[in-house]
Amino acid sequence: MADRIAPKEYYSIGDVCEIADLKPHVLRYWESQFSILRPTKNRAGNRVYRRKQIKLVQLLRHLLYTERYTIEGARRKLEQLRASGQLAKAARVAWDRETIRDLRREADELVALLEEGEAG
Repeated sequence: MADRIAPKEYYSIGDVCEIADLKPHVLRYWESQFSILRPTKNRAGNRVYRRKQIKLVQLLRHLLYTERYTIEGARRKLEQLRASGQLAKAARVAWDRETIRDLRREADELVALLEEGEAG
């Protein structure tokens, strides 16, 4: 399966929001709540993210939206994963799960389009 993150060094907040299916204000809020998620800023003062941070965003998305953690619960879970050395692995697993979820949604949309075409 192809990686959904285009190969480049830095990503804008818009890029990250598109990849993670989030609104920019949600991502900015998460930055204020999770110290592990601190993007650097470029010369213009804009946030720039690296691939590793995008995978953390996907892990947070998975914990908050799929696993239904609270912000505090997700914060504790991230700290637990970091302390045990499992954070990178958990981010990869969450990335894979979110990718599969997205692919399923897209497949369902395609099936619906095909069914509409057959009916019409």
